[in-house]
Amino acid sequence: MSHSTLKSLAHHALTLTLATCAIFASAKEATPVQKALTSKNTVSIQNAWVRSTRAGQDVGAAYMTLISKQDAVLVQVESNVTKSIEIHSMVMQKGVMKMRMLETLALTADKPYKLEPGGFHLMLFDLAKPLKEGEQVNFELTFKDKDNVKFKQNINVPIQTSVNGNDRNPHEGHHEHHH
Repeated sequence: MSHSTLKSLAHHALTLTLATCAIFASAKEATPVQKALTSKNTVSIQNAWVRSTRAGQDVGAAYMTLISKQDAVLVQVESNVTKSIEIHSMVMQKGVMKMRMLETLALTADKPYKLEPGGFHLMLFDLAKPLKEGEQVNFELTFKDKDNVKFKQNINVPIQTSVNGNDRNPHEGHHEHHH
């Protein structure tokens, strides 16, 4: 294809995209596609970090605060460092730390939901290489809104040794913790 043909195709694609957006904007009632587009930015992700790991350690953890503008459910998390990520809860019961996998994580509108050491968190299994401080991990979080419309959010998260000087890693020794 010639350069002018490619340029013309790109112009037509842009025009079609803008026309489609104008049609959605003029609709009186939101369509499922429009709901997905408008709900995409409803979850604010703050204070995100991933704990660094040591050589030979194939399990990591990620933490963050999620704030949704509407009731939503975190249904899946994917990453560029592993294919196996689970949402976990961690609670102390009678002096014993208990951890369990959750299929989903429900978010209440406007209520901060903290994923933090010793509480809810994301477990990263079968790491291909150690997570080194100063590097980043890319996450794609998939949510469903109250109408069951899925929306995704990407975030690059820094790898750190600790936050607030707390170097204790509650996940060391949990190499075979799959559920």
